[in-house]
Amino acid sequence: MRGLVQPGPVHPARFDSFQGEPLALNFTLAPGQSLNKALTAPLIAAGMQSATVSFGGGALAPFHYVMPGPPDSALHVAYFTAPRAPAGETRVEAANATFGWDEGKPFVHIHGAWTEANGIRHGGHMLPHDCIVAREMPAQACGFTAIRMATAADPETNFTLFQPSGCSTAHARGVVARIRPNADISLATEAIAQRHGLRNAAVRGSLGSLIGARFTDGRTVTDDATEVLVRRGAVRDGVAEFEMLVADMQGNVHQGLLVRGDNPVLITFDLVLESLD
Repeated sequence: MRGLVQPGPVHPARFDSFQGEPLALNFTLAPGQSLNKALTAPLIAAGMQSATVSFGGGALAPFHYVMPGPPDSALHVAYFTAPRAPAGETRVEAANATFGWDEGKPFVHIHGAWTEANGIRHGGHMLPHDCIVAREMPAQACGFTAIRMATAADPETNFTLFQPSGCSTAHARGVVARIRPNADISLATEAIAQRHGLRNAAVRGSLGSLIGARFTDGRTVTDDATEVLVRRGAVRDGVAEFEMLVADMQGNVHQGLLVRGDNPVLITFDLVLESLD
């Protein structure tokens, strides 16, 4: 399997995971608020310390985003493009967000796909403080009150990334995990599910980055850097399957079933599982 050498020391564990009881919450993103506030306020009110959120169907204006890009220096294996701000309303097709805390303040990390006012479809990384909800849209969250997501410096990648923490509760129905670089997303998910005794589980929300992408129908994304979000995912009888939306370095959007064992994580992957048994 392909991989990239990260600039820092390789962490001895390829994932961190914590088990807890998931809490479901459906809510609406109200116009006039930043994406950061619209997404985080209901989760905080529900007592959540971490969550994954899926939303779409509404519009944002103004809208600011970045795409995955080549390295900015020897400090990173990949970076971001300069921010972009298309004119007019941008219609959100689908987006996933990880909710957590950045320097003690509520924050969301968001990947999505959208159609801009000129009709062009793009995907990438939304800038939550700089995107304003223009038309309301429904959101679905799966969160945890005893597992916290908070940003921390990651020596292996030289990025500041979400990292879960907390006390695992044996036999609880949910898992929050962070997967590190060069681990195949499917095989790592299977190992996480096995560690926590989840034979059958749904992937809720979830997002991250992959080194390109390999789909089961033979299509490939050859860029080193991609931003991805899960459209549908599950572990069935211990085997993981992912239908993933993949944004490449030009902002083009690809979608399909991933090849198991041939889709390594680029920088990080935020994963949430919920038992189906």
